[in-house]
Amino acid sequence: MNLPNKLTIARVICVPIFVVLYAFGLNIPALIVFIIASITDYFDGKIARERNLITNFGKIMDPLADKVLVYAAFCMFIDKGIMPGWMLIIILAREFAVSGMRTVAASQGTVVAAGMTGKIKTVLQMFAVIFLLLQPYGKALDIIGKVLLWASLVMTIVSGAEYIIKNKNVFSM
Repeated sequence: MNLPNKLTIARVICVPIFVVLYAFGLNIPALIVFIIASITDYFDGKIARERNLITNFGKIMDPLADKVLVYAAFCMFIDKGIMPGWMLIIILAREFAVSGMRTVAASQGTVVAAGMTGKIKTVLQMFAVIFLLLQPYGKALDIIGKVLLWASLVMTIVSGAEYIIKNKNVFSM
């Protein structure tokens, strides 16, 4: 197994560690785990591209690992009343729509690549989580976290619409 795939697996392993730490109110250790996991997202892609180590496993698991990490945090935030559940429903609806579209496209021999708006969405989500984990340490951190959360929701909708518009031919009958 190559290094980028090992980093992706490490990110998945970080999820239950993050969840347990946060569930027990250990925000700073949870934050450290989340940041380390988020950084692996940057490096696994960078290394895979630079060293030509792109694999089918990585193409599937890298974005899935990102989603599991961020959405686990969002679920914890909903549980603690920090984030409304309807936001996660919108986010998940977009993910299911894009994933379904990618599946249909793949069955037709077409690859639907990640767009820049989708990447921006993921970065905004990760920064929202970071600042929301810091919420107990200052009102300004809470406000920044919530602004980033709203910005990520807007980008979720924009990127979802972009995927659908750019790839509407996938849905043709």
